Amino acid sequence: MDGSIKLTARERKMLLKTCRYGSDVPRARRAHVLLLLERGFSYREVRDVLFASNDLIAGCVARFRSGGVDAALRSLDGSSQTVPRWLTLVAQWALTTTPQDFGYFRTRWSSATLAEVLWWEEGIRKSPESVRCGLRRMNFVWRRPRPIVGPTDAEYTAKLARIRRLLADMPPDETAVFQDEVDVNLNPKIGCAWMVRGNQATVSTPGNNAKRYLAGSLVWRTGTLIVSSPTARRNTELFLAHLNDLRCRMRSYRKIHVICDNAGFHKSRAVRQYLARWGHRIELHFLPAYSPETNPIERVWWHLHETVTRNHRRESIDELLDDALTWFNQQPNYQHEIPNLYRTAA
Repeated sequence: MDGSIKLTARERKMLLKTCRYGSDVPRARRAHVLLLLERGFSYREVRDVLFASNDLIAGCVARFRSGGVDAALRSLDGSSQTVPRWLTLVAQWALTTTPQDFGYFRTRWSSATLAEVLWWEEGIRKSPESVRCGLRRMNFVWRRPRPIVGPTDAEYTAKLARIRRLLADMPPDETAVFQDEVDVNLNPKIGCAWMVRGNQATVSTPGNNAKRYLAGSLVWRTGTLIVSSPTARRNTELFLAHLNDLRCRMRSYRKIHVICDNAGFHKSRAVRQYLARWGHRIELHFLPAYSPETNPIERVWWHLHETVTRNHRRESIDELLDDALTWFNQQPNYQHEIPNLYRTAA
């Protein structure tokens, strides 16, 4: 019938997603119009179901036939989608500059600061609330940025390739582990929690912080976690004690390949002397520098903090360590944390 349209499976899926979950109500309404027309509804039926005007329905059809689904979902009133020049400037400043570039001491933009700069630079008066609403219209959100490590390892790709080859070609009588250290603090790590709006929950912190370090290794083939006894310092002695634990607990393997980060105490003179004696049993391999994401055991430490140390209420470091070690013992294995980055070697 006149007005009926044909949709591909991909277009139908896109329109259904827009109609069901889209936050833009006019866009979701136009998607609904197209879906009903594709089902064979007449203009009159669509109008009665959606309380839509004939102009809206006809506009959706015309745009769909001329430019496809993307064109049909755009506003029929082109002026309503036009971004004003001042908002384009504000968005550009928010993305590419800081207030310090305009003589302020602030390091982050606020709506009030953007409104003030807009007045001084362009002579355009807008309230902070107008700026905030404009940025939301441009799909901006106020949230914490993700920290990244600045330096990069020039041999990142080559080092990962060597580790993948090592894992892929490893004979049955050898094994590999991903090793790292983690700190456990009596001072709780703060994490999000449910609370009543306007009544912020509290987390007690000790007057004097206590800290212990654990060295652990994640076995490549089995996902088993091997953790050594905690110590008060993160140093060569902790690392060597852990290497001794690996030798004793993995006696069935002729050689143990320990894959670790580039911490200075992993390469100390004492470690070199240890390897001169036990190099036939243990061999060290170093991950790319500044790349903690390449070590699967980091995910285990993240789960430890999420489960045990965030917002904890323990009053002594010994109680907190007991919780951590109990949690380790209750996990069957961490095999699911390994293949993500090293899938080609799994």
